[in-house]
Amino acid sequence: MAFLFMKVFSSLNSLLYPLVLLIHLSTTEAVIKLPGNETVSAVIVFGDSIVDTGNNNNLNSLSKCNFPPYGRDFKGGIPTGRFSNGKVLSDFIVEELGIKELLPAYADPNLKPEDLLTGVSFASGGSGYDPLTPQLASTISLSVQLQHFKEYTEKLKMIVGEERAGTILAKSIYFLVSGSNDIAATYFGTRARESQYDVSSYTDLMVQLASKFVTELYGLGARRIGVSTPIPIGCLPYSRTVAGGIHRECSETYNQAVQLFDAKLSSKLEFLNTNLTNARVVYIDIYNALLDLIKHPKRYGFEIVDRGCCGTGTIETSNLCNQFTPGTCTNVSSYLFWDGAHPTEKAYKIITTPLLKKYINKFFFL
Repeated sequence: MAFLFMKVFSSLNSLLYPLVLLIHLSTTEAVIKLPGNETVSAVIVFGDSIVDTGNNNNLNSLSKCNFPPYGRDFKGGIPTGRFSNGKVLSDFIVEELGIKELLPAYADPNLKPEDLLTGVSFASGGSGYDPLTPQLASTISLSVQLQHFKEYTEKLKMIVGEERAGTILAKSIYFLVSGSNDIAATYFGTRARESQYDVSSYTDLMVQLASKFVTELYGLGARRIGVSTPIPIGCLPYSRTVAGGIHRECSETYNQAVQLFDAKLSSKLEFLNTNLTNARVVYIDIYNALLDLIKHPKRYGFEIVDRGCCGTGTIETSNLCNQFTPGTCTNVSSYLFWDGAHPTEKAYKIITTPLLKKYINKFFFL
């Protein structure tokens, strides 16, 4: 009886699926044009705070931000757990692809079954490739994010049936945004890995773990996988304060470590792209996209790039950026960074369109 019920339920939902998807796709107009007759069913995101839309809210962790003034410029001024004054990178990706306005967090208690059809974020602020990184921050590791993705696929099958779920997974785009916390916090910040690795061998470890994650994700049905570089962590307001000297310059030590990792990551992804059948594994350079804003702020309408809007702007991040923090700016549009480590909504919006235009065709066989 249970089997018969599930078969009927699956068939019914398979019939309803195109209507449900049409409703969701019609809520926002695409800015990015896809090649040929290609489609993107969903956007599914893994990684850290750059793309976390609220997965840390109920964790016993200092790496969360579901309180004011975070979300000050979000809909209704509501702090959702996004590490910004408003939307974050993952939101702008789905919006500009014409999928939906916001990418919800998988851990959102208000998540509806139909939300799963067009994608979610599994990302967790404070996470990284190195399993020690989320352990130090008490956040969600990439291995657990992958477990959550497995749960997600089972829920998807329950909603639309196994065949349709497989199609959605194959036609989705997956983004992995990680590595910043490994270098900035685990290696240079806490020095927790310094006795075991030098910078070169630590970046080797990170690349090995990134490759392992992509391969496992591919094994679960992902075929269009974008892997981002870390951001220029040496130029974050926090890094300038702790490692930039008396003049708070960008830390070249931090940035050089990221650049070393990026070069190795690019090579490894080329190898995976060649050896994973029917897969498109895309290297995405967020590092230089954001660095261009930092180097040429006036070109993009920014005035202040060495401090965040929240508090003094020199160090406040997560729990140190709160409603009682004095001095938070009123002219956030002049700031590239919202807090000591995260860009403003304006900065995210500026880099999203050129990044998608640059890389979108690489996700498809042309």
